[in-house]
Amino acid sequence: MNEFLIKVSKTLAYHALRARRGVRSMRWALRRQPAQRPIIVVGCSRAGTTLVYKTLSESREIGSLQRETHDYWADLHPPAAKNWETHALDESDASDRERDSVSRYFYRWTGHHRWVDKNNQNGLCVPYLRALFPDAVFVFIKRSPGDNLNSLIEGWRKPDEFATWSNDLPATVAVENGALTQWCFFLADGWRTFVNAPVEAVAAFQYIAINQAILDAKASVPAGQWVEVFYEDFLHDPVATFRQVFEGCGLAFDARLQAHCAEVLDIPYNAFSEIRLDKWKDGRNRDKIERVLPQVADVAARMGY
Repeated sequence: MNEFLIKVSKTLAYHALRARRGVRSMRWALRRQPAQRPIIVVGCSRAGTTLVYKTLSESREIGSLQRETHDYWADLHPPAAKNWETHALDESDASDRERDSVSRYFYRWTGHHRWVDKNNQNGLCVPYLRALFPDAVFVFIKRSPGDNLNSLIEGWRKPDEFATWSNDLPATVAVENGALTQWCFFLADGWRTFVNAPVEAVAAFQYIAINQAILDAKASVPAGQWVEVFYEDFLHDPVATFRQVFEGCGLAFDARLQAHCAEVLDIPYNAFSEIRLDKWKDGRNRDKIERVLPQVADVAARMGY
């Protein structure tokens, strides 16, 4: 009987949620209100963007899908439409119709006109997102090259998690002498040069490409709409650092959120191992990372490292 009641409860909840989404769609159609100051989290894959996204999602002032949205954006702009060259989008890819579509989608699912979003490709798309939502707030998460490269390399060894989107990629991938055959994370201009490269070279390429794109786009974003933070600061003082992020986004940082952030590092938001600084120095990828650190030095210096 208990199992039956649980199933009934879940079924009723499912249909109630669908009904609420339907009502929201009709309500939005009547007013056609665009999203208001959406918050877009950007940074290199494996830089701590999920930690920030999930924590911002705790705010009751904004909506969140509580999941990455790469599939949604890829449906709007399939990589195949750009000949699989890149996930990057610019102003020419934006339109009023698309602004309406995105605004309606997030309102339908969250019930909020202001929301937070995050996916691996956002950092390559700041000009496009700015064209859609000129009042958007961007939160840029920076991570030191050694630890970020280490996590990228580890991620490349998990294609079931980070390469699910690339099954139709029109290229033969043989990274790390053919040990890695699926492209992970995102495509940036020039990726085909690395399909037969060592995994550390691919990681360095991706670290440079996305951080450079974000830094270049920063110049066009008003200072009041840009929040920039070092991942390492979260490890030193998560409450103070998240206060900076929340207040930079114009969100209250109340006692409930302070308490959450005080313990947030104990929550395993897709971490591969213990959360600490300079993990790469005593890890299995140290030699690989040391080979490519000179290649990422310039962009790391621009980031403040």
